[in-house]
Amino acid sequence: MRCLLFLSIIFFLTRCKSSESHLNGGFETIDKAHRPVGWVIRGDSSGSYIKQLDSNIKQNGKYSLSIEKAKDGAEFGAFYFPIEKTFEGANITLSGYIKTKDINTGYAGLWARVDDALGNSLILKNMSDGGAKGSTDWKRYVITVPYNSAKAGKLSVGGLLVGDGKAWFDQLEVQVDGKTLKEAKISARPVLKAQTDTFFNASSRINDIKLNYQTTKNLTVTGQFWSFLKYHHPAIARGDYNWDAELFRLLPTIINAQDNNALSEALETFIKKLPTPRKCTNCLEIANKQYFIKPDYGLLFDSGTLNKTLIERLTDVRDNRNIGPNYYVTLAPIGNPDFHNEWNYWQMTYPDAGYRILALYKYWGIINYFFPSRQLIGENWNQVLSSALPEFINAKNEKEYMLAMLKLVSRIKDSHAALYGPNKALLEFKGKFILPLQASFIENKLLILALHSDTLGLKKRLKVGDEIIKINDVTINHLVQKLLPYTSSSNYDTQLRDLSRSLIRSNQDRVKLTINRNGKQFEYSVPTLSSDFGYKDILFEKAEAFKIMDGNIGYVFPGKYKNSMLAEISRTFNSVKGIIIDMRCYPSEFMPFTFGNYIKKSQSPFVHMTQAVIDYPGSFNFIAPIENGFRAYAHDGSPEPFKGNVVVIVNSTSQSQAEYTTMAFQSSANVKVVGSTTAGADGDVSEITLPGGLVTRISGLGIYYPDGTAAQRAGVKIDYKIYPTIKGIKEGRDELMEKALTVINSKY
Repeated sequence: MRCLLFLSIIFFLTRCKSSESHLNGGFETIDKAHRPVGWVIRGDSSGSYIKQLDSNIKQNGKYSLSIEKAKDGAEFGAFYFPIEKTFEGANITLSGYIKTKDINTGYAGLWARVDDALGNSLILKNMSDGGAKGSTDWKRYVITVPYNSAKAGKLSVGGLLVGDGKAWFDQLEVQVDGKTLKEAKISARPVLKAQTDTFFNASSRINDIKLNYQTTKNLTVTGQFWSFLKYHHPAIARGDYNWDAELFRLLPTIINAQDNNALSEALETFIKKLPTPRKCTNCLEIANKQYFIKPDYGLLFDSGTLNKTLIERLTDVRDNRNIGPNYYVTLAPIGNPDFHNEWNYWQMTYPDAGYRILALYKYWGIINYFFPSRQLIGENWNQVLSSALPEFINAKNEKEYMLAMLKLVSRIKDSHAALYGPNKALLEFKGKFILPLQASFIENKLLILALHSDTLGLKKRLKVGDEIIKINDVTINHLVQKLLPYTSSSNYDTQLRDLSRSLIRSNQDRVKLTINRNGKQFEYSVPTLSSDFGYKDILFEKAEAFKIMDGNIGYVFPGKYKNSMLAEISRTFNSVKGIIIDMRCYPSEFMPFTFGNYIKKSQSPFVHMTQAVIDYPGSFNFIAPIENGFRAYAHDGSPEPFKGNVVVIVNSTSQSQAEYTTMAFQSSANVKVVGSTTAGADGDVSEITLPGGLVTRISGLGIYYPDGTAAQRAGVKIDYKIYPTIKGIKEGRDELMEKALTVINSKY
């Protein structure tokens, strides 16, 4: 989450334009306020870091630029130089000298970020894995980031200090494929109307909407209409229109339409302004193919709602739609949809009514046309559009707008969803502080699993196994029912997982807990910590990457495993009775074709995936299945396959790559899965930016077992289903591990 927060905050910082087209990398050119020209060095609101020129300590010339931690507050301090020009090239290299003093808890480093034309991040590198620490003399550092000339719109470079201490920076230089900025060739890409139409950037000019039956229907159909054209009309796909702005030109007539006929006339007048699509010679052929999921157009082709002539025009667009690249959506290399050209209007913390409708339409359209598990949502997505309208239109402030969006993304039932980013209302909703404990729902009761701090004698008052029955005098059941609609998870087990983490967050420095211990109740006011403390998992804290357990059984914890360990693991586990893989974590490395090949003696498919068809929006089809397993002919140094039995332990913590990896492992006949329902969120993540600086995600690929069973929402297949019990928690037992040991010893 720290990397996500850094990326989001740097996004806010880099909205300014540079006054210089070259890099003042030695900080020698200064303005009247004694600031280095072109560099943005303003402080954070908390005053945590001091950034200033230093004429005493420098690597060369008259000045260096320093960052020093002054007080608690922000996690890092950064400065940057924004470069608005785009270049022809494949790589950007940033180099510079850094000197440090007393950096004990973080690092100092260079950072470079490439954005697209709308300000969305394409790539960010910040030296989090190799920055300067401790006290060091001047040393030159170099970072390189890939540069996509076809997509890049802006480059930002700079330095940062994470944590404590002080750092100095000097002689920063940027090169494009080995050439200086002055030598690099400037890109001559044409600027699209989608990027230059800024008429509505400050406001939609739509502030007050009174909902009634007809207005609700008007806005529902318009959302379907606007989304359909966005992904189908060739002119829009080329970027000839800022489609957000076009919505604001359309909405006033839609809001005032008194009946279906007036609605049709308004929509038809609007569509007439678009160029007539050229004849598509293979659109019908593409549409007539077999698909796993076909498009749903809602009311757009319903003659009971829209006029015949409008339907004819929509039919013409559908049958002569865009084929090929689309400005508003592409497929990432792995196959999931990429929406990088969506503007997020971060400055509108509380968007006006028009922009709130835009947010709803944007998200609804993406799900309708590009969410591969749309059929698993559990409710009609067209009805979701109409039912969500009142909350978006009537939202009276930043918090109500954020909650409307959070509730909407929760309705797709995807544990990858939720909201992210440094949105103030979102951070306050989550809570600025956290209780120093780990809790989980066991037998539908919220139990303490671990105590992380002994602040004010915490461990003398609370015990593992204590049940939390109230928080600040509100029952846990009431809190659960209140938060469930805003908890974006694929299934109920994962909702409870997320709720157990949400409930220990607060905006107060002390939280009153009502505890039930063996039938006796008492209250205790628990001091909280900053949310920077983060969520701690006692299993992860104690786990080893691999070891041999009592009974001569191998143990692997993917959260700390590295593929470089595989050869040693193979030697160490040469004569063990079996292996337990504890997948109650997120794997630190990709294992399906490394460790997966080690425990699977022959090749076979382990997953089938569905992918969006850009040429036929709203449709999804299976792509070629993926195989893993030992390959005797590979001669790549892979260890001989393990011949014993293997058990994988899972629970609701097992999500995404953990689930995908489990599927890869369990495709081997010698592997069984023990545990409880997993998170049910698989497939590479696609990010969605929304008005107000909100960020959400979807599982961008449909994940299925080779027999067609969906893994999304349901989670992985489990051979032995078992949950922890209250009795087991109080006794300090790991009942899932006990079951795994039983299965291994049974020689299944």
